[in-house]
Amino acid sequence: MGTRFELVLAGGARGDLLAAGEAALEEIEEWHRRLSRFAPDSLVSHINRTAHDAPVRLDRETFALLTDAVRVWRDSDGAFDIAVAPLMAQHGFPASAAGRGNADATSASIALDADAWTIRFTRPGVSLDLGGIGKGHALDCAAAVLRRHGVARALVHGGTSSVVAIGAPEGAGGWRIAVGSNGDPHVVTLRDAALALSDPHSQRSSLAAGHLVDPRTARMVPRAGLVAVVGPSARMADAWATALVVLGSTPPAFPSEYCATFLGSASMRELTTQTSERANNP
Repeated sequence: MGTRFELVLAGGARGDLLAAGEAALEEIEEWHRRLSRFAPDSLVSHINRTAHDAPVRLDRETFALLTDAVRVWRDSDGAFDIAVAPLMAQHGFPASAAGRGNADATSASIALDADAWTIRFTRPGVSLDLGGIGKGHALDCAAAVLRRHGVARALVHGGTSSVVAIGAPEGAGGWRIAVGSNGDPHVVTLRDAALALSDPHSQRSSLAAGHLVDPRTARMVPRAGLVAVVGPSARMADAWATALVVLGSTPPAFPSEYCATFLGSASMRELTTQTSERANNP
């Protein structure tokens, strides 16, 4: 997924926590193998190559992930779209392993069959890019592994943009995460919740000034600053953070169980540093 994942585990025997942490990281690696659009042998590459010709059968977790992605596309009026891979290539980002695809394709051409657990593309050239939701999904799955191992207090984050909190450090009400500038950080306290950030200028391609494309206009998102979304699911927070940066405001269909905060320009690297400091000194 092109980023670094880190875990902070507490409240258990060292050996048990080590085993749980290794299992969680293996889960993240497995989802990277499945969801990478750059690996020719990934599930996403298989879908991108074959779903134009026939439905592709999915496992339950992947089907749920794609269902949520299409739901956010619909509820955001197209501001978030997993069919954006061809547009990304058009703006100078690497093309998918299955080819460049059709830059005019959208999630309107994705057909999901809930009875058969299949995905099918209804027009040629559709190509999936799960970069705006896959990392959050992997964190949700890693957190589920930790809970199955009996871990009651943990913080899991991917890169500098997605975090899942399980419980809280001993004696604290939650995991305190600072987001923003050193002079005036925005502090989020998480307990059994997820946080996702999106910043249109956190990455750049060879041609563009940012890394987020507005699927509705095919143009790069010009806004500075970032959006923080907190809620029960990292993958939904991840997708909605991307959508809200594109929209610039919350739409009527924004889910009530999530909270969005629009912040000024900030260094995304500070999330990793300050998260680690807070975890060690709750």
